[in-house]
Amino acid sequence: MWKRRKRARRASTSPLELCDLCGAAFPAEAAVSEYVPDSSSAHATRDRYDGLRLLTACREEHLEELRETYRRRPFVQEELWAAKITRALTAGPPALPLTQLARRTGLHAPDIRRAIEWHNRHRREDGGTGPAGP
Repeated sequence: MWKRRKRARRASTSPLELCDLCGAAFPAEAAVSEYVPDSSSAHATRDRYDGLRLLTACREEHLEELRETYRRRPFVQEELWAAKITRALTAGPPALPLTQLARRTGLHAPDIRRAIEWHNRHRREDGGTGPAGP
């Protein structure tokens, strides 16, 4: 008679998350998360999440500290527009005529010009490192 070998059980590997505040790794099911307003955030695939940042924390106290950081940060419309333009230019051709850029971002030409002015002003102020933020 044949004997069956017992198969070694694999350790279950549940996905891990990282705390946006302390960097601790923890099981995804233990995460506390929340969307907060953030004008520097343009979602990669869902326009309706533009201007929102998903915060993930290992515990409620860390999420509250993150919330407070973003509460103090001003929401700048031109920054959001600049983020949308960056997304459009990194997802496709790196140079587009204004009409195509408007079509891909949903912005109007005056808004695009304001966003570019905002972006250039902040690059000069930051020494070319980009916008500062949490």
